[in-house]
Amino acid sequence: MGRKGVCCCCAALRPRYKRLVDNIFPEDPKDGLVKADMEKLTFYAVSAPEKLDRIGAYLAERLSRDVVRHRYGYVLIAMEALDQLLMACHSQSIKPFVESFLHMVAKLLESGEPKLQVLGTNSFVKFANIEEDTPSYHRRYDFFVSRFSAMCHSCDHDPEIQTEIRIAGIRGIQGVVRKTVNDELRATIWEPQHMDKIVPSLLFNMQKIEDIDSRIGPPSSPTGGEKEENPALLAENCFRELLGRATYGNMNNAVRPVFAHLDHHRLWDPNEFAVSCFKIIMYSIQAQYSHHVIQEILGHLDVRKRDSPRVRAGIIQVLLEAVAIAAKGSIGPTVLEVFNTLLKHLRISVDFELGDRRSSAGSATFSTSSKESDERIVQNAIIQTIGFFGSNLPDYQRSEIMMFIMGKVPVFGTTSQSLDTSHLGDLGTRRIQIMLLRSLLMVTSGYKATTITNALPPPFLDPLLSPSLMEDSELRQLVLEILHNLIDRHDNRAKLRGIRIIPDVSDLKIKRDKISRQDVSFMKKHGQQLYRHIYLGCKEEDNVQKNFELLFTSLALITIELANEEVVIDLIRLAIALQDIAIINEDNLPMFNRCGVMALVAAYLNFLSQMIAVPAFCQHVSKVIETRSLEASYFLPETIFKDKCNLPKSLEKHEKNLFFLTNKIAESLGGSGYSVERLSVPYVPQVTDEDRLSRRKSIVDTVSIQVDILTGNNIEDKIDNTEEITFEALKKAIDNNGLEEQEKEKRRLVIEKFQKAPFEEIAAQCETKANFLHDRLAQILELTIRPPPSPSGTMTITAGHAHYQSVPVYEMKFPDLCVY
Repeated sequence: MGRKGVCCCCAALRPRYKRLVDNIFPEDPKDGLVKADMEKLTFYAVSAPEKLDRIGAYLAERLSRDVVRHRYGYVLIAMEALDQLLMACHSQSIKPFVESFLHMVAKLLESGEPKLQVLGTNSFVKFANIEEDTPSYHRRYDFFVSRFSAMCHSCDHDPEIQTEIRIAGIRGIQGVVRKTVNDELRATIWEPQHMDKIVPSLLFNMQKIEDIDSRIGPPSSPTGGEKEENPALLAENCFRELLGRATYGNMNNAVRPVFAHLDHHRLWDPNEFAVSCFKIIMYSIQAQYSHHVIQEILGHLDVRKRDSPRVRAGIIQVLLEAVAIAAKGSIGPTVLEVFNTLLKHLRISVDFELGDRRSSAGSATFSTSSKESDERIVQNAIIQTIGFFGSNLPDYQRSEIMMFIMGKVPVFGTTSQSLDTSHLGDLGTRRIQIMLLRSLLMVTSGYKATTITNALPPPFLDPLLSPSLMEDSELRQLVLEILHNLIDRHDNRAKLRGIRIIPDVSDLKIKRDKISRQDVSFMKKHGQQLYRHIYLGCKEEDNVQKNFELLFTSLALITIELANEEVVIDLIRLAIALQDIAIINEDNLPMFNRCGVMALVAAYLNFLSQMIAVPAFCQHVSKVIETRSLEASYFLPETIFKDKCNLPKSLEKHEKNLFFLTNKIAESLGGSGYSVERLSVPYVPQVTDEDRLSRRKSIVDTVSIQVDILTGNNIEDKIDNTEEITFEALKKAIDNNGLEEQEKEKRRLVIEKFQKAPFEEIAAQCETKANFLHDRLAQILELTIRPPPSPSGTMTITAGHAHYQSVPVYEMKFPDLCVY
């Protein structure tokens, strides 16, 4: 009896909170938590919140003891009690209690029992969902980040337990994110040491997704059961939530571990998982931060520039997918940076390709050809990325990108290019030219400018047309296709595909608008430049069927988009000049090229005659085409461009009825109100510096200087400097088309004279000009050396006596600059 009394006295002396805590534990743990005593403990904790810290400490002490003794039933009861107390109490005194709670959760996570780890995770997730009134500055979650990340990599031999632990780890990371990510005053998890654990853990589980394509778009809404059972899906949703909460300052810390994970597990080749990851990233982050991700991808591409071609191609493909999502939103200041970096890697890829080719010279091996094909994959990926990015930019930015890319295209004979290709040689330079023009072709696709001047400004037009004079058919094809993209503003190009005699143009349903004043002005300034490049493009010996098709499309698009009555006359003159190229054959073109030019002229004049709808002109063109189909079908595109076509031996013996005649065309157009006087003036291309840049040897180069001298010093053509300035004179000065045509005719006559006149006649004329120049120079020197008059007089010597002749000041002629 004495011993029992002592026990009763000891129990009565114990603190009340301990007695309340002890009472919630039953004799048999299978009976579970004693709910009546739990309600008493909860009421006591709410009534006396200052005791919460002691209650928590005592519960933690009991739980630690039960864990060590493997009495897991009491552990479950203790955690259930902690959870209920945590949910019921929201006072300031809960913070010390939270420390005890987190200590108990850590004990469970450290145990090797999977059930206890899951139990601790569940308790932590419940705690993470509680919103606290004030932040706790001293609380750290480093241990939980490390432990939950380790659980995400669980490799238990039992698949079910492994899945259960991984799901618990992912849910724990999600709880840490929700608890800390929104409060900048707390210990942040955006620091690199935490992100380097969290992001790879999530990616490791996402990598197990079997059907990647089902979740590469915007966030989905899976059911609760799917979230709990599928670690991959749960990890993806956690990853999306993490990225969605990222801000400007910590975006890079969340993205960089992705690159490390993909590098470590070699997931760039193949890159399906890498593409899916970055699609998730781009769809999850805030739109205004998209350029951060693009910058990180570009930076990683620079870091891995020495890796295998397939790895670089995988990174570029990821960049393409990221750009495809970001292009419609905020690109930020990275537009030029993207293109500059990609063009740099394009040059590096071409350098690698040529280097492999040089190293394997003389020994063709399979590995070398494989490397070259891999580099082509890189180059195609770069071009595709440039084109897709550029085609999705606004028009004002796209025009800048077009200028930027065009400025990078190397041109033979120039040294001021931004893209250094000096060490690549001619072959490397050609490869770079083709790659850049293909990129430019994709950028210009779908570009619709309001006026042609906006689409083809002079700083862009001049360098664009320079490659069209190169002795490379592929380069010329790309330039023409780029021109088509920019000129065709009504999507008529598809209707004109292929060179053919169109029976009825109205069936094509061509769309066109009235020619604007800006377009008329453009053709007055730059029309001759376009005609010249078409003219010279037809004279190339390496032209194939595609070249002729593109030239036909160019002429047709100019007719649709830019042709008024004056341009129509110029185009007819150009077509007749092309016909003369084939007939006279001063350039010794192959017979196929001559017949191809004739077919081109026939197809175009057939199209033009139906577009302007002049019956007499249509009748003449139709008659010539009909005659050709019976007597010389090789002058028509349907025949000459067949695989097997019998070519004539010469064109000199053909009758005139097979050709389009200028006088017939002039008669037919004159009756319809067209000004046909200029049709009698043969078309002669302008002389520019582009021939030098394109390595073209032409007789025009040798004559151009002499033309300028002879026409400029012709005495009969001098203009009176004292011409009266009237309204009519100003009007003639503005509308100087007639003077230009006269000047061209004079230049043509001079060129013809130098080519055909006897040497003695040319020498005599040059001597006359030289004497004239000598006399004028003597007059200038005499006026310059003679001393100016002086008011004091000038001394003259007459019959041996000196005389002074004074000049009044008012009669002296002073220079204009000296008169005030």
